[in-house]
Amino acid sequence: MNLNLPNLLIFFRILLIPVFLVFFFIPGLRLVAMVAFIAASVTDYFDGYYARKWDMVTNFGKLMDPLADKMLVSSALIALAAQQELAAWVVVVIICREFWVTSLRMLALEQGLPIISASVWGKIKTTFQLTLIISLLAGLASGEDFGRLFVPFGAYVAVILVYLTVFATIYSAVEYTRDYRGVFKA
Repeated sequence: MNLNLPNLLIFFRILLIPVFLVFFFIPGLRLVAMVAFIAASVTDYFDGYYARKWDMVTNFGKLMDPLADKMLVSSALIALAAQQELAAWVVVVIICREFWVTSLRMLALEQGLPIISASVWGKIKTTFQLTLIISLLAGLASGEDFGRLFVPFGAYVAVILVYLTVFATIYSAVEYTRDYRGVFKA
């Protein structure tokens, strides 16, 4: 494995997950948890940017980058659901979509089909998911912290974000299924 900067950023993102979770569950340290989550999210942009810019794309990076993203987002969603700040059904839809698309990619790889990179809807889905998580961490729905700026509209904005996120998540799953339909013919 090549420990270049993009791959180190992926490791850093993975290491920030337990840091985020510890601070998330310590009362009064939600802001620190949110900063850790944002820092981890930002590494996703930079690892891909530097890998492409400096021609440092590796098989490790191709495999671990999306896995690290799924680990980060899933951890945050499960933590929010555990605190009853996000409905469990939303978490289930998002995580099932991730398993489904990952399975399609693995089948394509097994069959020698080209791996389809992230689509526009996949990127929109990720943007909505990260925005939703950061908004909930900031207290948008509960009127705490950042959410006070939006009172009394914070809860409405949070609900709209939830439904936009679920829509983008399902739509991107449909799109990937359409793009990978060749795996079902083999």
